[in-house]
Amino acid sequence: MITGPSGGGKTTLITLLSGLDRPDAGTVRLAGRDLTALTEEQLAPLRNVSIGFVFQSYHLIPSLSALENVMFPAELRGDAQARLKAEALLAKAGVAGRAANFPHQLSGGEQQRVAICRALVNEPAIVFADEPTGNLDTVSGRAVLNLMLDLQRERGTALVLVTHSAGIAARADRVITLVDGRVSAPP
Repeated sequence: MITGPSGGGKTTLITLLSGLDRPDAGTVRLAGRDLTALTEEQLAPLRNVSIGFVFQSYHLIPSLSALENVMFPAELRGDAQARLKAEALLAKAGVAGRAANFPHQLSGGEQQRVAICRALVNEPAIVFADEPTGNLDTVSGRAVLNLMLDLQRERGTALVLVTHSAGIAARADRVITLVDGRVSAPP
């Protein structure tokens, strides 16, 4: 988990680590590959297969159903099992009954569960989650966090989660605190 005050650089760090942004200097390595040396055309398939993303604001495609949103990354890579994988994830997330619904027909918690399923459909090695419970009420937030942690353990996926919540951070295997863009020394 990455925690720290607002403006401390948490989101910037995960966008750099995931290859969504490029650093001004230095390198970023993922599975031995220098992401900073790759072109956007080389990064896109790497991100689709090896990296999952969960954002605070869901980023679901409004014209696609929940099932289609989850299937989308798998279809991009030509996975013939995209539908089956998406249906299984939606069932695990407790939103299988909402598979035909469009994002605007889903609650915030349901949208975030769909976003988590989409992030995991390609079985990435690592998932970056930026305040995934930030827009949710306490009950939905707890359900979303439990789902993420359960799926992370079940699939052996590394999870890098940004949070302001001390309660969420307390559930992490490791916590890194950023202050003003730097790792803060433990107390």
